[in-house]
Amino acid sequence: MDNIALPGNKPKEGLVLKHTLRYKERTVGLTRVRLALQTGAEVSYVLRVPRLREVSPQDVAVPNDGLQYRITRVQYPEDTSPPKMDLELERLECDYAVP
Repeated sequence: MDNIALPGNKPKEGLVLKHTLRYKERTVGLTRVRLALQTGAEVSYVLRVPRLREVSPQDVAVPNDGLQYRITRVQYPEDTSPPKMDLELERLECDYAVP
């Protein structure tokens, strides 16, 4: 998320494209669901994507369904080649503007 307003205009928070990644949907297991519920989150998706260190829980993901999801957790499994990461996603209640 970033300021997407034109220079000189009132700041407007919106999404700025960081990366376009291929992904594979993973199964949301019971353990993952229970851990998320303990923190008050609800896991909608788990996506496995190529490892990028600049992706964080402050980012928003937009998979092929076109909906916006908050990244709640980033995990780096050690047993993958090439290196990958798992993103836990929670559906946003209100979508951000997209320029």
